[in-house]
Amino acid sequence: MWYSLGKFILKNRLYALLFLLAATSVMGFYASKIKLSYDFTKAVPTDNPKFIDFRTFVKKFGADGNTMVIGIQSDRYFDKTFFNAVGDLHHQLKAIDGVTGILSIPEVVTLGNDSVTGKLGPVKLFHYPFSNQADLDIAKIKFEGLPFYKTLLYNPTTHAYLMGISLNKDTINSKSRTRLINDILKVVGNFENKQQVEIYKSGMPFIRTVMANRIKDEMNKFLLASFLLSALTLFLFFRSISAVIMSLLVVGMGVIWSLGTIVLCGYEITLLTALIPILVVVIGIPNCIYFLNKYHTTYKEIPDKDKALVTMVGRMGIVTLFCNIAAAIGFAVFAFTKSAILKEFGVVAGINIMALFLISLLFIPAVLSYLPAPKPKHIKYLDNKYLEYILVKIERWTFHHAKWVYTITAIVTIVSIVGITKIKSEGFVVDDLPKKDKLYTDLKWFENQFNGLMPLEIVVDAKKPRAALKMETMLDIEEFSNYVSTKSDVARPLSIVEALKFANQGFYGGDTASYVLPLEIPASLSTAMRSKEKGKSEFMKLVSQFVDSNQQATRISVNMKDIGSIKLPVLIADLEAKSAKIFDSSKYKVTFTGSSVTFLEGTSFIIKGLKESIFWAFLLITICMLYLFKSFRILICSLIPNLVPLIITAGVMGWTGIALKPSTVLVFSVALGIAIDVTIRFLINYKQELPHFNHKVDATLVQTIRHTGISIVYTSLVLIAGFIIFVWSDFGGTNALGWLTSLTLVVGTLTNLVLLPVLIISISPKNKM
Repeated sequence: MWYSLGKFILKNRLYALLFLLAATSVMGFYASKIKLSYDFTKAVPTDNPKFIDFRTFVKKFGADGNTMVIGIQSDRYFDKTFFNAVGDLHHQLKAIDGVTGILSIPEVVTLGNDSVTGKLGPVKLFHYPFSNQADLDIAKIKFEGLPFYKTLLYNPTTHAYLMGISLNKDTINSKSRTRLINDILKVVGNFENKQQVEIYKSGMPFIRTVMANRIKDEMNKFLLASFLLSALTLFLFFRSISAVIMSLLVVGMGVIWSLGTIVLCGYEITLLTALIPILVVVIGIPNCIYFLNKYHTTYKEIPDKDKALVTMVGRMGIVTLFCNIAAAIGFAVFAFTKSAILKEFGVVAGINIMALFLISLLFIPAVLSYLPAPKPKHIKYLDNKYLEYILVKIERWTFHHAKWVYTITAIVTIVSIVGITKIKSEGFVVDDLPKKDKLYTDLKWFENQFNGLMPLEIVVDAKKPRAALKMETMLDIEEFSNYVSTKSDVARPLSIVEALKFANQGFYGGDTASYVLPLEIPASLSTAMRSKEKGKSEFMKLVSQFVDSNQQATRISVNMKDIGSIKLPVLIADLEAKSAKIFDSSKYKVTFTGSSVTFLEGTSFIIKGLKESIFWAFLLITICMLYLFKSFRILICSLIPNLVPLIITAGVMGWTGIALKPSTVLVFSVALGIAIDVTIRFLINYKQELPHFNHKVDATLVQTIRHTGISIVYTSLVLIAGFIIFVWSDFGGTNALGWLTSLTLVVGTLTNLVLLPVLIISISPKNKM
């Protein structure tokens, strides 16, 4: 069948190439419409309770995590010249398209009684620009007498000051967010240079934008570098520009098809689908190497180009098909998870790995048929003395040192299993950043000065309209907030209680001692919060965000440190236990949510989904291998060399302290696909050669090691060259992906060339299979 298919492809080679050209053009058109996804909640299934809680919160109160913050630490802050400059900065930032509001010290208000109406209303404290330092000093004293702003906008002991910039949720969740952040940075940078003071920048939208842009730029850069390094390695092996260009065109078409598939499926580029182009390179380059190697090997034996090409398709077609099926299964299983981001990854990866087989099968023989026959220099690599020496050594270990192979494998595996017990599964919002990176150090500055920026939202639903503003509710919220304030990893909670204390202080003329809950809720405050009137002060806008429209539910907003996915559940469990004691469950429903909670839940879900998918992938690949070889003994032989590299990689992660996270868990999926690929190619070639050697196992293994071993080694070296480039990444996850995958490639090559033949010999009855 496959030999007939080879003849058919050569006969219709022009039509095959025209088909690929047309298909690539269409997919290229759709690929040009690719968009980035800015919705991090896609990692969590829509029926996940935490996702539902977050969506309910957003519906009632609007999105959280849309505030960027800038910080200044200077004892010159209340110098009139500097303070006036901060006021100008406020107005410049507010004029930026996409900035919806700013909370900063120059624009703060207190509450006072209107001399005409007698109603309580906002009164501006700082009337800048100041020409007189004494006037600013007087206003400063009044400001420092307002406990509401203490630790919210300034740290009284360190001269640290904060400005909160609210960003339009639609803008920050679109491609315009880069423009918005850059506009803000430009204004802030001008202020920084002019005033000669360091500005600290952070907040969820800022962090997400900067990290997404860095990852996108870095992945583009490293993908290009990986292409170039793979091309250089291919040229060093094959000494043929045409072979290199042909191989790169195969993976290039694969990349275009994968991007087109994303658009056709209605998806966008996410954290995981962004890695599919790399996977296309990983799967595509071995396809090219094995086809070329078989073509050159056959041509060396039978110097007839057409016969060599037919033999190449006949011998390698089925091998490549099952290799790609195994790899596709490894990723397609993600499509059966509940997470949208994993489903999209599974669908696109599964489809395009099989599409890559079609591209390789049609393009490589068709192009080679148009090219001149290989010259002696193109097949010189088949007689590589150094590689031949290594393969002879492998033969010797296979036939004369089986006990040592088993012993070394057992020892390394046991040590690795011990390492696996040390692996942690932990994620952070600013995961993977170097500790000296400005993004990381600025976040830590805010954590040190203001106890963090990561949003934790606690919703208290009083179950009845207007019940959220009852004094009973306020007293319970105050007690709970006081308990939250005792936690070292969280900032002072903000809630309607703080607003009422602030209002009470204003009602009594600004007396600091009056910063307590009033005996009753001022009707004017309740009315002001419900008002849709434009021109509200920043303070009233802030206060209105703490109670929903019918005043049934109120929120307690807590900023916390980036404590990670291990400590966060412990903190929330502690707070939930305390809230259950304070809030009567018959009257209140208390919910813990927030974008940081959902973000970390998504990270945990991705890790869990990846681990489960790897299990199912291994099971399905096992069934596929059993069908392919129809031998339980061969099945056992094929699984062990694939398990060992995964165990060793996991063990190294444990011993080196690398945590499980989406980027590192993905290593196992990539590694499984690569290792299985090598195993299938080795075993199919072994089975194909077995009849030619009268079913003599030893002779067949020697032939398989010497011939298939060459392509296995070359493939591994090319892939290592493609992945090792990632060790220069600034992101820990990308760095780990590079060297861990390279490690797995090395171990997988060794287990398939050394351990697999030893296993075959061990299970062979009387030297026959």
